[in-house]
Amino acid sequence: MKQSIAHIALVVRDYDEAIDFYVNKLRFELVEDTYQPEQDKRWVVVRPQGDGTTSLLLARASTPHQETFIGNQAGGRVFLFLRTDDLQRDHAAMLEQGVEFVREPKKAPYGTVAVFEDLYGNLWDLVQFSDGRD
Repeated sequence: MKQSIAHIALVVRDYDEAIDFYVNKLRFELVEDTYQPEQDKRWVVVRPQGDGTTSLLLARASTPHQETFIGNQAGGRVFLFLRTDDLQRDHAAMLEQGVEFVREPKKAPYGTVAVFEDLYGNLWDLVQFSDGRD
């Protein structure tokens, strides 16, 4: 059996501001942005540059209940992990773009990691593994 995660839905306030953050600040690739008139929403998919296949579906909150989860999809824990082949390079580039880091890079048994917030406050690990794990 062969399976993989295709998309992870990330609840956002606004499609365009989310695209701007992920494409311009994190340098993700915009894979698709298609309007779906039958549901009055857009299918917006972004993914990190590189050879990965997992992507984010930027899903605009469509109810007040969904809006309560914007920026808190993991209850205050780190939600997503962005693997890099050069943490120092990406950390510097993200700082230059105004990305807010809540924990600066530090060495860990598995590699080097820094924690940043996305535009809504979800926490991410920027991680460069050194122990061979994916």
